[in-house]
Parts: sequence; C-alpha cells; structure tokens
Amino acid sequence: MAVTSSSSRTFAAQLDIRLKRLQLFPNKKRRLCFDRLTRCCSNSVVGSSSSSSSSSSSMLFASSTPQSHFKLVKFNPRCTPRNPALQSRDTPPKRDTGIANEKDWGIDLVTDNLNETGINEDGSTWYRESGEEFAESGYRCRWTKMGGQSFDASSAWKETWWEKSDWTGYKELGVEKSGKNSQGDSWWETWQEVLHQDEWSNLARIERSAQKQAKSGTENAGWYERWWEKYDAKGSTEKGAHKYGRLNEQSWWEKWGEHYDGRGSVLKWTDKWAETELGTKWGDKWEEKFFAGIGSRQGETWHVSPAGDRWSRTWGEEHFGNGKVHKYGKSTTGESWDIVVDEETYYEAEPHYGWADVVGDSTQLLSIKPLERPPGVYPNLDFGSSLSGGPPEMPLPADEPPDIPPPPASQ
Repeated sequence: MAVTSSSSRTFAAQLDIRLKRLQLFPNKKRRLCFDRLTRCCSNSVVGSSSSSSSSSSSMLFASSTPQSHFKLVKFNPRCTPRNPALQSRDTPPKRDTGIANEKDWGIDLVTDNLNETGINEDGSTWYRESGEEFAESGYRCRWTKMGGQSFDASSAWKETWWEKSDWTGYKELGVEKSGKNSQGDSWWETWQEVLHQDEWSNLARIERSAQKQAKSGTENAGWYERWWEKYDAKGSTEKGAHKYGRLNEQSWWEKWGEHYDGRGSVLKWTDKWAETELGTKWGDKWEEKFFAGIGSRQGETWHVSPAGDRWSRTWGEEHFGNGKVHKYGKSTTGESWDIVVDEETYYEAEPHYGWADVVGDSTQLLSIKPLERPPGVYPNLDFGSSLSGGPPEMPLPADEPPDIPPPPASQ
C-alpha cells in the first residue's frame, strides 16, 4: 500500500482536477444547478382551473446571459381555489449525491382523480393529473403527474410520482422527473424504493435505486449516474454505483460496489478510468475481501500514452489475522517488492448504513396499505430481484429516459 500511495494520489489529483470542471459550481459564470421553480396563485390567470403557476429559473449549464421564459407572479391571498396550484420542486439532479431518502422527495399522492391545467400571464402553461389503476392479482398503482412549459415550449419540466402494491406485501414508491431550458440543456432523474418479502423464508427486503443524467445544450458535456442499494432483515447490505461524464474532449468513468453479508464477510471494489480524444488513458482500481480479520487487498494504477505505451503498477496485501501482513507488487518500469511486515488490520466489518437505518427512513413506503389477496390467487414462486420483476407494469404517465451514455472505451 505504501509503495503505491504516491501514484494513487497523483492519479486522484489528476482526476479531481478534471472532474472539478464538471462540478455543480465550477465558477461564478457557469452554474450547473437550477433554482426552484415557483408556483403561485393569481386571479389574473385564465385556464381550465382557477389554479395557476409561474416560475423562474437559472440554467443547468448557464450561459453568461441567461433568459427565463417563466414569469414570477405575486401571490394573491384572495385567490383560494379548490386545489391550489402545485409548487414545483423540479431542479436538475446534482452529481455524486447518491440515493435520496423518501422524505427528501415529499411525495404527496392526492386521493382525488385530478385533471387540471392553467395558462399564466406570460403564456406559460402547467398541468396536473392523478389517477389509480388496478390489475389482476390485487395489484394497485396510484399516480400523480404534473408539469409545465414556457409559451414557446423552449423550457419545460415534468414530474411523476407513483405508489404500487399488491396482496403479497410488495410495496413501491417512485419518482421520475425531467426538464429542459431555452439553451438546450436537459436533465432526467428517477428514484425508486421497494419493499418485498421472500415467499418461503418471509425475509423482508428493501431495495432503493436512482438514475440521474444531465446534458449541456451548448457544448459536448454531460454526465450520467446509476445508484443502487439492497438490504435485508438478516443484515445483508449491498451498494454500488456506475458513473459516466464528459467535458468536450475528455471522458471519465467510475464503478464501485460493496457487499456485507451480515455474517462478517465484506467485499469492496472500485474501478476508475479516464481518457482524452488524443488517446491518453489512465486509471486506478482496487479490491478488498475480509472475514474475521483475515483477507486481502489488491489493486492497479495504470497509464497509456497516445502512442500506445503502457505503464502500470500492481500491488497486493495478504492479511493473516495475526498481526502479519504480506505485501507484494511490481511495475512495468522494473520495480518490485515482496515483504512481510508487522501491521494491524483495519477494515469496516459492518456498513455505516444498514437495515435498521433504511427501515427508519422508509416510513412512507411501509405505510402503504396493500389490497387483500383475491380469491383463487396464489404466490408466484419467482425468486428474482424485485427491481427487475415485481408486479406487472402499469402504463404510468412518464416519458422514456434520454439516451444512456456510450459504453466505456477499452482500457
């Protein structure tokens, strides 16, 4: 580990310098964040509903002279519609923020079947719909859909909430949102939280996932992330993420995962790499496995020049659980080492966020009341993942996600 630390830090520094150009606030002139769209009520609005909305925004990939097509309307306290205009929280996703808790989304599914629209003074429009769908096997889906756009449709946003359940105890909360602005910037995000139960062991499981993407309309820049977490009542915890980003001539990727089996076994790994259009490539990866103080670590740092010349340094550690550690490694420049040292073994034997934590943060999911088992319906003996299986899909009012980033270039 000590032998490879300098090169790892060098790579990390190189990667950090490049990634900072894609951070949310790279400088004062370019902001990759987006202020909250404000919806308010006005008695000077026409439409099919007395509710109305207006909004103001800065840009996801802001230009030096951003222009908003949403007009801010002063709230009129005398306007009291039956269903007040929705308060949009639509903002582009932020990088490296993981999976949000359900309370951060504020999902509030209405009980009425709504179909409302409105037109603001500046010509921008908004809508809100809700409904409930049923299918065989006691499946139910409640949803709310909302959105709006500027008068010329150059700026727009959409958001959908849903709640699914069936008689087996399957429960799901979800959100999908997307938007664009007049500069051509676009974004998309989805979030999902699922509770299901093994039909044989009755072991409860909670799974959470999120996907996030943003693209610039003025330059070849954008990023994509996919996150997932899986927990069960016996203490097993699995987490991971895949990330991709591009800024003009430079691209980068990152993958990582960790698995705690609930009985003391731990597996962690990370793989990062980047490349430029000129052909320069560099990366770093490592993996560790431990159980009861015994385990191993290994990794590699590498670099490829535009001419195809490759340099790499590999390293490894064997931890015997008795205070002895075998360290070894080599590089393409001829360096090598193979020693045994007296050294304590340190690793995380338990996740910092586990089953008890996710249960405490999933009160809305757990409060979903499923329908009773219909007559003549019996369990489906399918042990697949709930995120890929689960109840049959209902046609939700949600758009297809934008194009997924291209696959990583070969190393």
